[in-house]
Amino acid sequence: MKRAVLFCLLLLIVFQTDCEQSTRRQRRRMEQRRLRKSSSFHPRANMQLEVQQTTAAPDARLPKANSDYSMEENIESLLSNPGVELSYSVLPGKKGHCFVKGMIMYNKAVWSPEPCTTCLCSNGRVLCDETLCHPKACPYTIKPEGECCPICSDAEQEESIKKLHKQAPPPQMEMDQVAIKEALQSEDEEVVKGHKECKKETSVPTKLHGDEERTAGRLRPEEEGRSAHRPPHHGRREEEDSEEETEREGEEEEEEEEEEEEEENATRGDVFRMSSRLIPGTPRGRPRLPRSCSLSYRTISCVHTDFTEIPPITAPEVTSLELVGNAIISIPDEAFNGLPNLERLDLSRNNITSSGIGPKAFKSLKKLMRLNMDGNNLVHIPSELPSTLEELKINDNNLQAIDEKSLSDLNQLVTLELEGNNLSEVNVNPLAFKSLKSLSYLRLGKNKFRIIPQGLPASIEELYLENNQIEEITEICFNHTRKITMIVLRYNKIEESRIAPLAWINQENLESIDLSYNKLYHVPSYLPKSLLHLVLIGNQIDRIPGYVFGHMEPGLEYLYLSFNRLSDDGVDLVSFYGAYHSLRELFLDHNDFKSIPPGIQDMKALHFLRLNNNKIRNILPEQICNVEEDEDSALEHLHLENNYIRTREISSYAFSCIRLYSSIVLKPQRIK
Repeated sequence: MKRAVLFCLLLLIVFQTDCEQSTRRQRRRMEQRRLRKSSSFHPRANMQLEVQQTTAAPDARLPKANSDYSMEENIESLLSNPGVELSYSVLPGKKGHCFVKGMIMYNKAVWSPEPCTTCLCSNGRVLCDETLCHPKACPYTIKPEGECCPICSDAEQEESIKKLHKQAPPPQMEMDQVAIKEALQSEDEEVVKGHKECKKETSVPTKLHGDEERTAGRLRPEEEGRSAHRPPHHGRREEEDSEEETEREGEEEEEEEEEEEEEENATRGDVFRMSSRLIPGTPRGRPRLPRSCSLSYRTISCVHTDFTEIPPITAPEVTSLELVGNAIISIPDEAFNGLPNLERLDLSRNNITSSGIGPKAFKSLKKLMRLNMDGNNLVHIPSELPSTLEELKINDNNLQAIDEKSLSDLNQLVTLELEGNNLSEVNVNPLAFKSLKSLSYLRLGKNKFRIIPQGLPASIEELYLENNQIEEITEICFNHTRKITMIVLRYNKIEESRIAPLAWINQENLESIDLSYNKLYHVPSYLPKSLLHLVLIGNQIDRIPGYVFGHMEPGLEYLYLSFNRLSDDGVDLVSFYGAYHSLRELFLDHNDFKSIPPGIQDMKALHFLRLNNNKIRNILPEQICNVEEDEDSALEHLHLENNYIRTREISSYAFSCIRLYSSIVLKPQRIK
């Protein structure tokens, strides 16, 4: 009898030890997966913006900031170092805006070009702040891929994570994040269930799982694998006579585990599922998605999946939905009822028609701020769009008209793009833009306008009207647009005689005008006083009238006259009067000059001069450098290639004022 009792006690001890070890291993595996997952899908990686790689000036030192600092403190530290400036391009004609690889970054905009770097556009300068990590006191540290700073880890966990990274696919490969989240969730459930069953096994005899139960699906495949490799007396057993107290304890522990997981997930940006306590009424678990869709940090992407209709999705946590490049024809009223918190919706490049959009299709989207419907078959702007919209894009459709009510409720709209449609002054009501009190960015290019549209909102700052049929600019075009800073009118039919003297001369904020590829024969007179940036490429200009820039304050900075008909007779000393102290870039390439234009040596602020592809034969010492002055020139780039210059005959004093000879381009030259 004593031997039997001792044997039972020994079995109970063995069962308890085995269960505790199994639970401990499962928890360690779960933590390792979470570490790996957070390194692969860190939220900061989703915020990265691909920008042009540039190098800092030799004397520029990037400020270091503690990784625990807030974003506001980082920005303050950047602003406190005005000398820090990278060689990003500043877009002329925009106060405080930065130009980063084809993208306009507004003043105070913040982005991350790299995982451990934060950049700020500050009054036209790009300032970048690198993250500095605290030293760790723990004996072992690891730095997960995509993270800025190392984290503490024990030796065993470090080795396991290294093995996981070796087995993980490269970050360039597209991974199914939904599957990873599902695996994590099932792992959590497995740990809790295993812990419960271990407690039950220590108190009540159990029996082995049979083949019938495996067939019925009661065991998961991974559990079958573990069960097959264990000794028979260590297998998982089904409870026959469980006690109520043990069951209650297991349920309480499961609830505690789930609450801990919810709190942890609520603070982790790389986990899609949010705590139900943060969003009332939010269903637990992940949304069910079609097979061809993917989920990435609150964004559902169904790109080029051949959908013919909006897929039914219920996911209140999702804020962005991408349905680009499908074959969707219609949008019924209930299409987005399961996505009430959408802030961004991209339906571009589908086959959506105006008749296929239900009258209440967008009514449930109370938080929608950005809507993209480019490349569809719309003939008019959809009705009852959310009043929260800040950006609306309907480029490359078949819009036939805009009436007074088309945009009536969009008083928060900032950006409106309607390029590539059939709009003209005939079918656009002059009151169509009246309610757009916040509109600052308007694109109407590739339409059929013959004049500047009437009724432009007073808030407009940038107006794009390229590729139309505009022939004249009247005195009343910009009467109410006192905030406008940029006007783009390239590829139209404008002549300088058709620009009214009072069309824009009194504009106080207009800094940039693009009149490239029109029908200009002279540089237009009566240009705005505030103009900084003038683009006249690809016209038939043969003369720059005298004093045409003389009235400008603070003065013209960028003048582009490439691909015209300028010759020596069309330019004299007074042609650039008023711009000698301010001009920074002058492009005169692809013209008919036979010598260096007069006045170049007097342009004290000139950094970039292009005279390539002309007919220049010689360069006199006083044409580029003023021989009477010993000061260095500000020129950093001088292009003289593809002329008829004999480089060996150039005087040794011709470029004596230029600090870097490497900035002078003289080859190749043409031979005649």
